[in-house]
This record gives sequence, structure tokens and C-alpha cells, in this order.
Amino acid sequence: MKSPSGSTTRLAQVKQLAGRFAFASMVAAAFALMLLGKADTVLVERMRGSVTDAVTPLFEMLSRPAATMAEFVDNVRNLATVRTENTRLREENAKLLRWQSVARQLEAENGQLRGLLNFVPGPDAGFIAARVVADTGGAFAHSLLVNAGARDGVRKGQAVLAGDGLVGRVAQVGQRSARVLLVTDLNSRIPVLVESSRARAILSGDNGERPRLNYLSDSMRVEAGDRVVTSGHGGVLPPGLPVGVAVQAGDGWRVEPFASRYRLEYVRIVDYGLSGILGPAEDGRAVGSGR
Repeated sequence: MKSPSGSTTRLAQVKQLAGRFAFASMVAAAFALMLLGKADTVLVERMRGSVTDAVTPLFEMLSRPAATMAEFVDNVRNLATVRTENTRLREENAKLLRWQSVARQLEAENGQLRGLLNFVPGPDAGFIAARVVADTGGAFAHSLLVNAGARDGVRKGQAVLAGDGLVGRVAQVGQRSARVLLVTDLNSRIPVLVESSRARAILSGDNGERPRLNYLSDSMRVEAGDRVVTSGHGGVLPPGLPVGVAVQAGDGWRVEPFASRYRLEYVRIVDYGLSGILGPAEDGRAVGSGR
């Protein structure tokens, strides 16, 4: 009878020889593949493509559970997000409905009060869109040139607006162009008021980036960030045009304009039907002479 220890020893030797043979075989196969790759690249590429085609379905089958789980997790997250968004939209819709009801009541009340006061509304404003073709500003002047003039209905003194607020007013008019005096120009003087406290002042440009609020009463309360709008005094500009926000400076209150002249490409020249301090004769000469 054979000894069990002898069989175990022979089995271990066979495994060791098989391991050495497998290692040698793998080294030989790798060396052969290297030589084959150098000798015939087309054949190697074909073999690589065949192997890739063979293992791709296996990888696809293995990746399906992971992709399915990831998709399920994304759907759960999206569902939670949709529920949160739906709740927020419902609350916002309820607020808007309340505001709509308040707005309708105020509109009806406003109509009744206007009827009692025999209020005469102003004329409907017309406007012309123009493109800024040149910035003629410098160290001593802040103005723009636009490609619309008298032939388009532009008149001296008309308000010039951008998307954010008042840019300035028309200072000179030609047949095909006009010069716009910006609110920051040294020659610009515009009657304004602080929207929250109704404090009146004169917005005076000084060729800086923030025009000054002059003649502001010390008794009137002004806070940083208050909106500044046109007051309508003088009859040149209508009341309520947004200009900017109040900013505290070392020399008093100044205004940060809503519209920056460095970002102006297109402007609106608005005709409110106001002549103000400009007489008809002076306005006519301005249009005809282009100055």
C-alpha cells in the first residue's frame, strides 16, 4: 500500500512543474505576440478587434445591472427634486394669485380716484430704437452718438433710456444722427427725487462715474440703496424714470446709475410729448441746424 505522504509529495511536484510550465508558456506567448506585432501589425489589429468584439457583450451584460441601479437612483433623486419644486411653485402661484387680486382692487380704486380728481393722463410715449455708433466721451465730456436723427423724429431734449434706466437726454440733433448728453456729463442737470422719502434734489454730473445729488435737504432721510427717479420738474423729463441708487460718498450723496455707458449698444429715444424749458423756436432750430 502506497504511503499518503508520497502521493502528496508527487502532487505538489506536479503542481510546481505545471506552474513553471504555465509561466514559461505565458512568457513565450507574450514574446511571440511582440514579434508578431512588429512583423504583421494588420494581423494583430484584426486579432485585437476580434477579442474586443468577443468580450464586449460580456462587459455589456455586466454593466447593465450597475447602469440600471444608477438610473433608478437618479430617478429617485429627480422625483424628490420635482416634489420640492412642485411645492415651491404651488406656494409661489398662491402668492401671485393674491397679488393679482390686490392689483385688480388697486386698479379699480385708482380708476375711481382719477375720475373723482378729473385726472388728465399724459400723452402716450413713442420711442425710436437707435444704435450707439461712437462714444465721444473723454476726460472732459460724457456723450454718445446714435444713428438716428431729425428724419427719424428725434428732437432735442428727448429722454434716452437703456434697458436698466435713464442714460441721458438728446443734446444735439442732425438729420441722420444725434448726440446724447449722459447723466454723468459735467453739463447735465436733472431734477430727481429719492423714491422712498420723496426727497427732491438736482442730479449733477461732474464727469465722474457717479453724479452728485445737489440741493438735498438735510431734514430729508436718505439711505444707501434708495432708488432715485426723475421728478418731472421743469417739464423736460416725465416723473418716475429710474436713474440709479443712492450711494454714500465722502463729499455727500451720489447716485450709482442703473445704465453703464460702457455697456451701451442700443438705446431708446423716447418722446413723451414734453417741451419743457425748450421753446418751439429753439427746438426747431436745433433740429434744422443739427446743433
